[in-house]
Amino acid sequence: MFEVRVVFDRYNKLVGRRELRVALSHEGRGTPSRKEVIEALRNHLKLPESQVIIVKKLLTEYGMGRSTALIHVYDSMERAKMFEPAYILRRHGMVEEREEAKG
Repeated sequence: MFEVRVVFDRYNKLVGRRELRVALSHEGRGTPSRKEVIEALRNHLKLPESQVIIVKKLLTEYGMGRSTALIHVYDSMERAKMFEPAYILRRHGMVEEREEAKG
């Protein structure tokens, strides 16, 4: 697996979400997937399944085996759908894919 270290943590009362910046150490491996990051963070912070975790950004330093992730943790799916853009929700499989326009 990989090591998780929380660098920044605050609760945004207005939006109703927890905003985190997390440092990931994954020496000898490629960049972890969003699902792996979510699972590792859920275990590290002991978050219940009811909270929705969104990986907003996942940036890896070239050749270093270190990544930085910007994470939003919502108390409910309704709050996540209210504040996160549709493309981020699609990336996490929380909304359905759009149909292609036919010309």
